[in-house]
Amino acid sequence: MRTPRSARPARPARPGRALAGVLLAACLALAGCGAADDSGGGSSAKSAARSAADGGKAAGPRAADDAGPAPRTPRLAQNAIVRTASLTVRVADVPKALAQARSAAEEAGGYVGRESTGRDAGGHEHTRVVLRVPTATYDTVLTRLQGTGKLIERTAEAVDVTGQVVDVDSRIRSQRASVDRIRALMDRAAKLSDVVSLEGELSSRQADLEALLARQASLKDRTDLATITLSLSETPARKAAHADRPGFLDALAGGWHVFVTLLRLLALALGAALPFAAFAALLALLWTRVVRPRLPRRAGPSAERPGED
Repeated sequence: MRTPRSARPARPARPGRALAGVLLAACLALAGCGAADDSGGGSSAKSAARSAADGGKAAGPRAADDAGPAPRTPRLAQNAIVRTASLTVRVADVPKALAQARSAAEEAGGYVGRESTGRDAGGHEHTRVVLRVPTATYDTVLTRLQGTGKLIERTAEAVDVTGQVVDVDSRIRSQRASVDRIRALMDRAAKLSDVVSLEGELSSRQADLEALLARQASLKDRTDLATITLSLSETPARKAAHADRPGFLDALAGGWHVFVTLLRLLALALGAALPFAAFAALLALLWTRVVRPRLPRRAGPSAERPGED
């Protein structure tokens, strides 16, 4: 009689299945540990970031300048323009026109930068004045100056220096941050040699910063105030070409001038020779009146001897 299958004794498990189960359990355990480490690391990273942020706030802007990213290049809201103009105006009264020019500049919020006045060979007065006026009133002042007399010449120029202004502003920010870093290093320096070296570097960077600040101030002055050079004259600034050609009257005047000059030279020569002529006349007078009569006279050859017939 056959024995049923359920009653047969169980075979022992294969060693390969057991090994696979052990490896699977180990992998699950490692995966669980990795997840725990990741979660712990994320929380620690968040806390570190929070503490760093708190520390940055507590450190103030100086720490932000040292550790923060490089500042972006600033952009101006409008272009920086340097405006200059030159006017030559013929007027009837130079002092009156000069007073009007000063009044126009002062009423526009500007001032007189430089002024020079003189007279030409004909006695006519001429003045050259440099006016500085705000760029907002530049066109208005030009119109008023042209109305003081007859306009002879006008030149105007506008130069865009926006790139220079932006570059100088950016370099000033970088140079200030560099100076702050050197000062921070000096505060932490322990050796005297390090302090001396840092002081020299600080002086050099401060000199560069001052030069940049001076250039920034110059650019600001040139862009905020326009420069107008005004020349006022009572004589025409330019003469006609035919005015230089001599005519008959010019030749006559030139000949008369030569004749008068020649007479003057002859009179001068006569005046220079007069003392010598007077001295020669005096010598001749002495010879004829004093010296010559006293000289012994010679006997003539026809004189007769005494006692002869």
